[in-house]
Amino acid sequence: MTFFRRDKMKLKIYLLAAMAFLAVLSGCEEETASNDPSKILIGKISIDKQPFGQLADGTEVDIYTLKNANGMTAKITNYGGIVTELYAPDRKGKFQDVVLGYENLEKYLESSPYFGALIGRYGNRIAKGKFAIDGIEYTLTANEGENHIHGGQKGFDKVVWKTQAIATFSGPSLILTYLSKDGEEGYPGNLKTRVIYTLTNDNELKISYEAQTDKTTVVNLTHHGYYNLAGHKSGDILGHELMISADNFTPVDERVIPTGRIIPVADSPLDFRESTPIGSRIDQVTGGYDHNYVLNNKIGNFAKIATVYEPKSGRVMEVSTSLPGLQFYSGNFLDATSKGKGATYKKHSGFCLSTQRFPDSPNNPKFPSAVLKPGQKYHSLTSYKFSTRPESKEKPKEESKE
Repeated sequence: MTFFRRDKMKLKIYLLAAMAFLAVLSGCEEETASNDPSKILIGKISIDKQPFGQLADGTEVDIYTLKNANGMTAKITNYGGIVTELYAPDRKGKFQDVVLGYENLEKYLESSPYFGALIGRYGNRIAKGKFAIDGIEYTLTANEGENHIHGGQKGFDKVVWKTQAIATFSGPSLILTYLSKDGEEGYPGNLKTRVIYTLTNDNELKISYEAQTDKTTVVNLTHHGYYNLAGHKSGDILGHELMISADNFTPVDERVIPTGRIIPVADSPLDFRESTPIGSRIDQVTGGYDHNYVLNNKIGNFAKIATVYEPKSGRVMEVSTSLPGLQFYSGNFLDATSKGKGATYKKHSGFCLSTQRFPDSPNNPKFPSAVLKPGQKYHSLTSYKFSTRPESKEKPKEESKE
């Protein structure tokens, strides 16, 4: 009996110690969130805040370095919520920056193909920059010919977000908030937006999106990261092997606007249901890949929907989401004029896998709705998880001597 009493006493002591540690850590999180200090350090988890420059009107811009318990690092600026750098290990444990981007704020201000940015209010295209809600037509800023794309002339990728940094058990987080006012870029309603980046200790960049409005509007928030799993300086991504869990896609017209149809990927170069090198059939696609895939998972069900493998480094990126669509873009419009972080980004130097509501959904009643009403809460979750695979030991097949 004495033996069991001692064991129970030890268990109580361990539980009390654990609860005390949780309370201390919880208190640290609350304090760091409110004060937004320049440095947060809990064990191997850290967040570092540094100046990144300023806008023409004098607004100060910061950049945050998030490091998880495994040494994986992400750099994120509050200008546009841009992920400027993301370091992931290869199969030998060597860390490399796997996202395209620039080394300073000035280059992002000068010109950027949405490198690593948060996109809103509406990711992708809206035909002729117009849509109607309850019989009222709204006209948006046309910033791609007659069409509206990625939120307009000054979308969420070009605003300075308010930030809070928090270190949690799962990894460091950066909370970004922004109030998009009624009429901004033509959208109705004051839209309160909250985006949380978390670099988890499972080596995933997890992105949570939330929004609320005081007037019926449309919302489609996404992240526009350009990835090269061999390292951002390594050339093209055509040898990366891609799998997308989608039986269908939405074809587009000559303006790159969905026709409203949903058709199978089977027997087409858009079929990535089995892991396939990106470059193996790209010459069969006019201009390269820039297509919205209709994902097989149900809306709201968070599930893995895509996997990318880079054979030389062994890096793997798994994409999971609760959204119904995925835009696969193969960096078709990159050219030698895009230079960043000591690299020249040529055509196909990076790929994008942006989770989303379908392009032009406000004008296609058959597509999943992008409408948000007062009293409702927009929420979606997407993650990019990194791991490695060992080098294949398979020997090449010998040619038949017959």
